[in-house]
Amino acid sequence: MTTTEPTNSELARSAEAPSPVRRRRAYRQDRNGPVFWIGMIVLALIFVIPLLWMFLTSFRTVEDSRRIPMTLIPDEFTLRAYQLLFADEQNPVFLWALNSFIAAAAHAILVVVVASMAAYALARMQFRGKNALFVVIIATLFVPGFIFLMPNYLIMDQLGWLDTLIALIVPGAAGAFGVFFLRQFFLAIPKELEESALIDGANTWQIFVRVVLPNAKPALVTLGVLSFLGNWNDFIWPVFVLFSPERLTLPAGLATLQAAYNIDYPVVMAGATVAALPVLILFIFVQRYVIEGVATSGLKG
Repeated sequence: MTTTEPTNSELARSAEAPSPVRRRRAYRQDRNGPVFWIGMIVLALIFVIPLLWMFLTSFRTVEDSRRIPMTLIPDEFTLRAYQLLFADEQNPVFLWALNSFIAAAAHAILVVVVASMAAYALARMQFRGKNALFVVIIATLFVPGFIFLMPNYLIMDQLGWLDTLIALIVPGAAGAFGVFFLRQFFLAIPKELEESALIDGANTWQIFVRVVLPNAKPALVTLGVLSFLGNWNDFIWPVFVLFSPERLTLPAGLATLQAAYNIDYPVVMAGATVAALPVLILFIFVQRYVIEGVATSGLKG
């Protein structure tokens, strides 16, 4: 048996190559450096300044909102925009917000239920054509959503769901992204947990509900929040299927509001603030789960 001695050049390269510990230490040093924090502050300002401008504009007077050049801080704070916004009987903002919340929450729950069951079947169960089915599901991610507008509209019409919130809840509940996202997370869950439950006498449904789902809470919350935000911010589809003013959602209603107050920027910004505030509050409470879900959902498999 012969052994190959490393050459001097190989020893030099191995000595020069940074070890994982050195790489992590260098990363921490870079992260704690001034350049890193300057970059983070700049990125934060890019995202925060438009929101702050929108919020402060909602407290301006009409004359102040049209002044050029504008200042960040209003000369005079007034609640006129919010009083006009919520006092207009032709634009029931509270009802639009309630419709948006009901539709977005129900849609998010339905997406999580459907996607979790489909993803578990593709991640753990063995059946003929599983890989081909997964490829087809992934392929639908590359199809533009506008292609489904007319077919979905005709289906809603045949079911009698037009001008109802059901038309906003059901379509899109079996989206490909949710199935793909949860499947990748389920693949990262150790099989030993499921095998232990199987030895204890649990069936497939009990393993799914009592073992897999509790360990997938970050991914489930992340998918639920993304689905909620997508439905909450949707504009094109509600305009297509909702006709009555009392059934509109916030995005569709705010478009009507902007037409009604075309040059009243404080009122328009007040409506945008009302639409943005709930989702910002939601993200504050669930950001820990969202970050953990995105960080632990690899591309395994």
